[in-house]
Amino acid sequence: MVTRLTTARPRGGRWPGVLAGLAILLIAAATLMMAGAGPAYRGELISLGEAFNLLRNGVYAAGAAVAVSIVTLLFSMLARRSRPALIATLVIVAAAALLYMPWQHWQRAQQVPAIHDITTDTQNPPAFEALADAREAAPNAVDYPGGATAQQQQAAYPDIKPLVLDEAPQTVLAAAQAEAEEAGWRIARITDNHIEATATTRWFGFEDDVVIRLTEIENGVQVDMRSASRLGASDVGTNAARIKQFLTALEARLE
Repeated sequence: MVTRLTTARPRGGRWPGVLAGLAILLIAAATLMMAGAGPAYRGELISLGEAFNLLRNGVYAAGAAVAVSIVTLLFSMLARRSRPALIATLVIVAAAALLYMPWQHWQRAQQVPAIHDITTDTQNPPAFEALADAREAAPNAVDYPGGATAQQQQAAYPDIKPLVLDEAPQTVLAAAQAEAEEAGWRIARITDNHIEATATTRWFGFEDDVVIRLTEIENGVQVDMRSASRLGASDVGTNAARIKQFLTALEARLE
């Protein structure tokens, strides 16, 4: 007499496992698309439009991963299957972490005006000279946009103001150069009262140009600054943040 051994079929069949595997594939694809969009554009492998499409598709894939994970959790709870439920939970956590950055970026974009040229002196902004040709070749203009931009800046960033230092001009210039170099900016020109440099964003490699102007006044030196993006209607607050960070660091360095 032959005894036939049978393997008990897991509750719920194979669907919880299949759905969990699909969720893993979706979150992996989302990660590759969203993480690779910036470096691919920076490496000139794809256009900016293609990079943004890659980002958008990555967001869709992450959303699909969350939806599939929720279904997996429901199946797993009904079938009392712990492993697919754990995988689904981990995928949801990973998707939340992945989507946090674009969500934060979108939130910030809603809170700031769609401008890309920020300066401490809206009446007589520091001018780009050494970088004028590079900016002429870029989509955004070399000249300061004017009154409408100034009004929006003053409403959104009222704390963007000149820095007055009780120091010799040469001391301030040396400190400003050191601070720019420490920030990793590519310096284009330095004169007795003028520094021009280019800052490159880490992920997409967008180039923003910076000019620093020193003016001798009765109480010392007034430092004015301008930071302007070469590309894009809105900088999502990047240039204002760069000016505030630089001037704060410059003042701390001289103290």
